[in-house]
Amino acid sequence: MTTSAIANEFGVSEALKRLGVDKVNKGASTGTKWLDTKGENIDSISPADGQLIGSIQQATQEDYEFIITKAQEAFVKWRMVPAPKRGEVVRQIGDALRKHKKDLGLLVSYEMGKVYQEGLGEVQEMIDICDFAVGLSRQLHGFTMHSERPSHRMYDQYHPLGIVGVISAFNFPVAVWSWNAMMAMVCGDTVVWKPSSKVMLCAIATHKIIEDVLKANNVPEGTVCLLAGGSKYIGDNFLSDKRVPLISATGSTKLGRRVGKIVGERLGRSLLELGGNNAIIITPEADMEMALRAVLFGAVGTCGQRCTSTRRLIIHDSIYEAFKERLVNAYRAVRIGHPLDSSTLVGPLIDANAVNDFTKAQDEIIKEGGKIIHGGDVLNGEGYESGCYVVPCIAEVENHFNIVQEETFAPILYLTKYSTIEEAIALQNDVPQGLSSSIFSKNMLETEAFLSHQGSDCGIANVNIGTSGAEIGGAFGGEKDTGGGRESGSDAWKIYMRRQTNTINFGTELPLAQGIKFDI
Repeated sequence: MTTSAIANEFGVSEALKRLGVDKVNKGASTGTKWLDTKGENIDSISPADGQLIGSIQQATQEDYEFIITKAQEAFVKWRMVPAPKRGEVVRQIGDALRKHKKDLGLLVSYEMGKVYQEGLGEVQEMIDICDFAVGLSRQLHGFTMHSERPSHRMYDQYHPLGIVGVISAFNFPVAVWSWNAMMAMVCGDTVVWKPSSKVMLCAIATHKIIEDVLKANNVPEGTVCLLAGGSKYIGDNFLSDKRVPLISATGSTKLGRRVGKIVGERLGRSLLELGGNNAIIITPEADMEMALRAVLFGAVGTCGQRCTSTRRLIIHDSIYEAFKERLVNAYRAVRIGHPLDSSTLVGPLIDANAVNDFTKAQDEIIKEGGKIIHGGDVLNGEGYESGCYVVPCIAEVENHFNIVQEETFAPILYLTKYSTIEEAIALQNDVPQGLSSSIFSKNMLETEAFLSHQGSDCGIANVNIGTSGAEIGGAFGGEKDTGGGRESGSDAWKIYMRRQTNTINFGTELPLAQGIKFDI
């Protein structure tokens, strides 16, 4: 069966129609109205089969100015809507996403290349964060403090911040936007979304889904906006705009450095979710079957294009050879193919540039003295016409190799040995990135050391589960070159609001703090 036949079998054309995605699509929306954009057309090509899905008439700088102005005007109104009522709108957005889950998940799979089950899972993340945000809308708590001055009361509270700019990456075309947008909405902010130019149709489909909800609830025009345009039109002007107090950017460390610099120069806020170089420590006391399954999904899932993908395995020398053999055998059984085919476990890389990075990284591995022990091929022929399919690679390396210190956004798994748990933790931490980490062990002394102050230096540290993926209830993000940002659960909502400390004098005297006397 050809790739095109598979796409037709799964009803791509019908799904696009139900989502309102046309052959040519406007690239800007105020949430309730689509702008007549005039930018150059950009094509969306599926990495699954190289077929044109649709085109986008990009938003321009003129559209940007219009959208930002609308978002400013909407903020003045939206911030005064009671938070639980804002939450009710988000609840309805969640219901709309439930209704369109299959179609949007299919588009995510087809436009990005992740397998269909992962596409559905990404839309489920959107639904889950809507549910979380609804509850949060009644829990935007401040705190009260006792004053040192008599007849005084102190407390702090959180106010809406303003426009939240969201720059999302190709690997999660819709979920990352929802993590930011749903939280920002219940916090009283307005949202302007600049999606990756590689997956703009997913963003357009998402806005088509929520449009009716916004209209039905009379949400101010400009509350949730879309700007689908490349950096030619929307780039540094977005980052340097003082009207946008918070920029949330997901992408490479290189992107994050640029965002942080430009936004920092105007003393704005940056929420940065950048690269990962995630390791799993496998100890002699690990459940080997659990560890093998976790490694396999973490390393080859999404074709290695998650920021939380497993990139390094740190294996105790006493079990190294046995685990390596089982891992290679498991890799041999992985089915690579069209992401909409239910038997596929690994779909394509996003484009030819990603394939090039994959092959160049292997050249560097060999150059530095490493060894490729499985995979690494680029697949061609029937079923692989797009040129984006590769065989996930396993390599034996040393952690200090330059290529190992970098994040290659592709399915390359590095294997190295350790002798003591202290050495394993040191190897885990000895990379510039600090996103996700994991240890497999039934030994409490090992796992507690891994989670202690002297343990993993990552923002996420797991025990007996892999590095890949995260639940929306916990704060998501990492340290070091990963950027330090936190999204989703826990108290990550606070970055979308401005904090204010209030002191109230209900007496008839005016005492000063610290006992200062200043009498006239």
